[in-house]
Amino acid sequence: MTKTIFLVILQAVISFTCLPVSYSASDLIETTCKQTPFFDLCVSTLQADPRSSSADVAGLAHIAADSVNAKATATLNQITGLLKSAGDPNLLKALQGCVDKYNAIIQADIPVAIEAIVKGNPKFAVSSATDAANEAQNCENSFANPPNSPITDSNKAVHDLSTVLESIASLLL
Repeated sequence: MTKTIFLVILQAVISFTCLPVSYSASDLIETTCKQTPFFDLCVSTLQADPRSSSADVAGLAHIAADSVNAKATATLNQITGLLKSAGDPNLLKALQGCVDKYNAIIQADIPVAIEAIVKGNPKFAVSSATDAANEAQNCENSFANPPNSPITDSNKAVHDLSTVLESIASLLL
């Protein structure tokens, strides 16, 4: 009988100890994302990554940076594919300019942001995230005259994710 009571109490303690962990992670994501301009994008991005269940705000910023990197890499691959079939010289020129912008995001902006987050220097993460958002927007703006941009959705996604990263990193200041 004593063993049964002990097991019931132990199970209750374990249940109550584990319950707040998942609640607080979800609450932290929601609280954090409410301070970004793209709440739904922020929540879906962070919740999609299993690391978010145990992350603090710096961890969430790191996850956001990894998401920017993944989307920027996918966009660069999309641009590279489009370059192979681009016949219009204006389209070719704009796409080539976008390659440079996306290389800057992938090779400089996001690695600097991640390093800054890891080292506890969020102002450089904020600055790098701002740069990444600007690079994506500048890529889109390079299609101001015909032809129209074939990568508008991708540019918007990278811009918006970068802005989410910028907002989360700002919380670390």
